[in-house]
Amino acid sequence: MGWNLNENRTMNKAICEKIISVCEDKIQEKGENVGLSFYAFFANKNDNPKLLMEVAQWWILTHQINHFEKATKILEMIKFEYKNL
Repeated sequence: MGWNLNENRTMNKAICEKIISVCEDKIQEKGENVGLSFYAFFANKNDNPKLLMEVAQWWILTHQINHFEKATKILEMIKFEYKNL
């Protein structure tokens, strides 16, 4: 199955909640300048490839975010998108 590069999907509510939680925890632990990648939201194993690809699509294709990005920026983006779910 190929990617539809023109598809503008939002992520599901559960992963948005997890991303918000992880970002807030990282900011609390390491400060406002902490960076992370989309892998930060998953266990160190590939047990849900569909969800991983959903987040990867949001991160890489939809928003063209760098591999490592400030958690504050991701948190702001997810909170904006999450309110629309």
